[in-house]
Amino acid sequence: MANTSSARKAARKIARRTVINKARRTRVRGAVRKVEEAITAGDRNKALEAMKQAEPQLMRAARQGQLHRNTASRKVSRLTHKIAKLGK
Repeated sequence: MANTSSARKAARKIARRTVINKARRTRVRGAVRKVEEAITAGDRNKALEAMKQAEPQLMRAARQGQLHRNTASRKVSRLTHKIAKLGK
């Protein structure tokens, strides 16, 4: 348990940030999941639409510190590569 007033404030702050971070993480995972489901279904158009939603989510998460920027870029790159393979 926090002993000082600053530690108590920090604990409150952490609790608030945890809720926000969890919501952001859920949004990103959901967006990526939609793209992957469309890819496994073989629906290129649906995958492209889902990717239009997922890419900004991933980049925003990287900018806000949820993901490392290289991780976000890698995920976008791999998903776009998989979508491109669907077109062949």
